[in-house]
Amino acid sequence: MKFSYALKLNHIFRRLYATSGHANGYLVLYAKPNGSATNRVGITASKKLGHAVVRNRVRRRLREIYRLNEDRFAPGWDIVVVARSRCIAAPFEKLTAAYLSLAEKAGILIDQ
Repeated sequence: MKFSYALKLNHIFRRLYATSGHANGYLVLYAKPNGSATNRVGITASKKLGHAVVRNRVRRRLREIYRLNEDRFAPGWDIVVVARSRCIAAPFEKLTAAYLSLAEKAGILIDQ
């Protein structure tokens, strides 16, 4: 990720969970301005999704979607993406479309 950093601090995750999120069948996205020139992205995969192998695969796929579309995201946001159980078997194209549609609803995509 060229312009972004990983979000790892628990208190920032909790602050974002307190905001209103945007959801669809695959994901839930929380976003809040962070006052800097970079984005911070965190991904959550609950133990309800499956064993560690399954959760890590979901996280890798979501990180890759963000990496491929990083230039489309406006800078200066904290973003948390929560994976739902349907995203485990979802094709990569549908997962990408779901991710980008939520980002558009949240207003963090740059118009191109």
